[in-house]
Amino acid sequence: MRSVRARAAVGATLVVAVALVAAGLAVLLVLRANLIDQADLQAEVAAREVAGQLALDTAYADLDLDDEEDHPVQVTDEEGRVVFVSKGLGAISGTGSSGVSPVPSASVGATPSPGDDDDDDDDDDDDDGSGSGRPERGEVSSGDPGFSDGTATVDGKQADYRFAAVEATTPAGLTLTVHAGAPLAAEQEAVNTVRGAMLTGLPLLLAVVAGVTWLVTRRALRPVEGIRREMAAITASEDLARRVPEPDSRDEIARLARTTNETLTVLEASVERQRRFVADASHELRSPIASLRTQLEVAAAHPELLDLPGAVADTVRLQVLAADLLLLARLDAGEKPGAARLEAGALVREEVSQRTGDRIPVTVEVAEGAAYEVNGSRGQLVRVIGNLLDNAQRHTEGLVAVSVAADGSGVRVEVRDDGAGVPEAERERIFERFVRLDDARSRDDGGAGLGLAIARDVATRHGGTLTVHRAPEGGAAFRLRLPRAA
Repeated sequence: MRSVRARAAVGATLVVAVALVAAGLAVLLVLRANLIDQADLQAEVAAREVAGQLALDTAYADLDLDDEEDHPVQVTDEEGRVVFVSKGLGAISGTGSSGVSPVPSASVGATPSPGDDDDDDDDDDDDDGSGSGRPERGEVSSGDPGFSDGTATVDGKQADYRFAAVEATTPAGLTLTVHAGAPLAAEQEAVNTVRGAMLTGLPLLLAVVAGVTWLVTRRALRPVEGIRREMAAITASEDLARRVPEPDSRDEIARLARTTNETLTVLEASVERQRRFVADASHELRSPIASLRTQLEVAAAHPELLDLPGAVADTVRLQVLAADLLLLARLDAGEKPGAARLEAGALVREEVSQRTGDRIPVTVEVAEGAAYEVNGSRGQLVRVIGNLLDNAQRHTEGLVAVSVAADGSGVRVEVRDDGAGVPEAERERIFERFVRLDDARSRDDGGAGLGLAIARDVATRHGGTLTVHRAPEGGAAFRLRLPRAA
């Protein structure tokens, strides 16, 4: 099943079906147990009533049996012989004895035989006329009766019964077992009725559950289909300015639509940035290449007019621009920085010591003996420091200073100058690629506008930040914050 609606409907139906079947079985078992308990109680009452009469030495023929059809009775002696059955009992099973015809046995409430008169007289003499010498009353077992399932045929009608077995001792010392039954027809009828109702209602209920789940799922997934269609249209048209419809609900689908639109917004901005980057890179590359070609063509025609320093400068500029573009491409591709352990003060001193062509000497401010260790790529961090110093050299009036100090749990490298500074409204824009605030500045003096963009990207990928503020000297203060080495 490839449809979410179908899977949801089938899944919900199966879960409800399992739950209902389990609940139905539990109800049937509890109902049957309760009804059987009631039958046990009825059978026990009937058996104890007969056992009580036998304990009072009531003759079999004089036993008072209520509702013999509903409560068939069978009495057996110690040897398992049937000595009494209720009226109309034609067959019985489940009591341990299937006999329904009483056999001769010691009778209850019978008159003593003539041969025993002398003995009885002697006994009477011995007892001074106080009795026969036998106890006047027997006893009924007070223990829990035994229960069993069986069948009985009463007046030609066979039915299922629940039998209770109770022992009684007659005044003559004879132990009898009374089996009395209670019909299970009511229990069976009730269980069958409930089972039939469940079997009839279960399919209908499952059909309702499946239908409702299908309709609810279809309604819930309708916005998803709208999102899918719009995404397919965006893919076909390549128009990233379009957006998927956002439903008015506040559920997961609405959040999915909003997230999709946010993703499209970021993707549109990324594609636009890439297009602008390609256009700007093409423009920046065109100038030094055209200049270099012109100089070479002039030199080819008039060797005495060759501007060799200018050709070298254009070549260097082209090389630097190509290196910047290559580094940006690697950063955009997600290149991870190295994890070397570096000392920030040493990096700054090393970079400053190699800058012999700067028009303004750089002042280094690093505490003696202090160690400011960071983790990262040596080449990329040196590149950041160099780019910040280049930017300061282009805008300063007479001061360029770089300091290294602790900054909470990190290290701060700050480059300051005393130039015009950066307007507050432009302090984020200057980190965009190919952005130069002074458009009138020549390319030779102003660069291509990639240095600060590269510096921020490198700082971000090292887990740090790069921001610009107003320096105490009145110019710009670029602050590079990096986390300390672990």
